[in-house]
Amino acid sequence: MRIAHYDTPEELAHCYALMCKLRSKLKSKAEFISQVQRQQKQGYRLSGMEQNGKPVALAGYRLLENFIHGRFCYIDDLVTAPAARRQGVGADLLHNLAVIVREYGCSQIVLDTAISNTQAQAFYQFSGFSAPGLHFYRELN
Repeated sequence: MRIAHYDTPEELAHCYALMCKLRSKLKSKAEFISQVQRQQKQGYRLSGMEQNGKPVALAGYRLLENFIHGRFCYIDDLVTAPAARRQGVGADLLHNLAVIVREYGCSQIVLDTAISNTQAQAFYQFSGFSAPGLHFYRELN
């Protein structure tokens, strides 16, 4: 398997069903495509692994720089189709993504997950990630 990149509305449309597994708030394919296009203007990229021409794992990410991490890749979205889990597809996607972002001078990949998502945490630790801190949120009404 090799990594695929999704840029055009037609390519993004093929990713909608899988992204809905992660982002249940999505209401329509058109809304998804529109939001990805807005995020692309902010540096968002969507890549994935395919089986039989269909995405089975997706990573939405950005290349960023700050004082904490230097140049890094932030993964906004990471999802593997339920039927493809435990087959190494997600690990392959993270490996391929690491190769790509190193070429852009990134020294780290950063992502967040819910404290309650212990399965994802175990996968990230297995994939070489550590959790050196907490991410705090404050709702602004």
